[in-house]
Amino acid sequence: MKTIDNDLYSAIFSRDEKLKKTSRKKIRQIALSCGIYLASIHKLYQAFGQQLVSGFTVPAINIRTLTYDTARVLFKLMLEKDIGPLIFEIARSEISYTQQTPDEYATTILAAAICENYKGPVFIQGDHFQFKASVYKIEPETEIDKLKNLIKESIEAGFYNIDIDASTLVDLNQKDLNQQQKENCLMTALLTKYIRGLELENITISIGGEIGHIGGKNSTEEEFVAFMNGYLAQIKNDNLTGISKVSVQTGTSHGGVPLPDGTIAKVKLDFDVLKKIGNVAREKYNIGGPVQHGASTLPLELFDQFPKTKTMEIHLATGFQNIVYEYLPADLKGKIYNWLKENCKKEWKEDQSEEQFIYKTRKKALGPFKQQIWNIAENDKQKITDRLYKQFYLIFEKLNVFNTLQVVKKYG
Repeated sequence: MKTIDNDLYSAIFSRDEKLKKTSRKKIRQIALSCGIYLASIHKLYQAFGQQLVSGFTVPAINIRTLTYDTARVLFKLMLEKDIGPLIFEIARSEISYTQQTPDEYATTILAAAICENYKGPVFIQGDHFQFKASVYKIEPETEIDKLKNLIKESIEAGFYNIDIDASTLVDLNQKDLNQQQKENCLMTALLTKYIRGLELENITISIGGEIGHIGGKNSTEEEFVAFMNGYLAQIKNDNLTGISKVSVQTGTSHGGVPLPDGTIAKVKLDFDVLKKIGNVAREKYNIGGPVQHGASTLPLELFDQFPKTKTMEIHLATGFQNIVYEYLPADLKGKIYNWLKENCKKEWKEDQSEEQFIYKTRKKALGPFKQQIWNIAENDKQKITDRLYKQFYLIFEKLNVFNTLQVVKKYG
């Protein structure tokens, strides 16, 4: 274990680029020799679409900090409870502010798998590979090229699961639903074609789309049908495998909505959106169904509703980041908060309390403070990982993913 720890530290923090590259290659080679391999979850999601599989919701975990330690907790739990489908993911924005490249992220996850003696497939996903609407409006080709470059880099790193997010291009000012979703359909199709052109032999990359920008209006069945029909029309002549899932808006927002006292506002989540769109997805289009974003700060008692409504996948991030901050040493947390007040002060809105400002911006410090957080004392780190383990356990139990290993083996 110590050897892997040292190799990974060099793979992430070494200033010697040659050593960094060599260390990452070594970790990947060890993983393969141990029976650990990067994989696509596409076949399992096809089985969801064909209604051969149901009864659980696949958790997709965004790890923003303490990636190695958090991934170790997850692999430990996977082994203890025979969990098969679990996705490790990172979004386009997170890659930037957490300072984790796709190659570094994948290498770190593999190192954690080695350390925990895990064997089998590892699902790593590019989450919210999202169009920046402001750039696309002025220079569409520039934005498309940026996303293509990110996709290429990610696939080369072993991200065989990619979520395209062109929901930012949906134009709700249009009265016609087809026109609202037009740019979303075009760009999701364009990147689908690009991804299929980069696939390795015998790997069908799992691709997701998105119809409703998280934090916006709730999605409807009609919007979903408009998107799917427009999207499929764009790829039918190429005879390509399309998306296997669609993210929808149900009333949540990423990270939750902080109140002036620092607590999180209660969310009215519309489970009917998930249920109705899921039914149409499976029966009309034979795809796995809906994906729920922005869920990690929801009350725990809601999580058993996701399998009941046949929600196929759920994305979880900020709640785990909150646990890390809760147990960080006070002196380091103080340094981070002071850094935020200095470096993110332009983001401090007039109507925000200090608690709201800190809560909304503290993810931005995870990159600049990555090494300091990594190097906290082991007893402090243990407090964080113990708490993460408990939270993961409770959520995964509600999502009904215990004892699902055989399902992944069957549809792997």
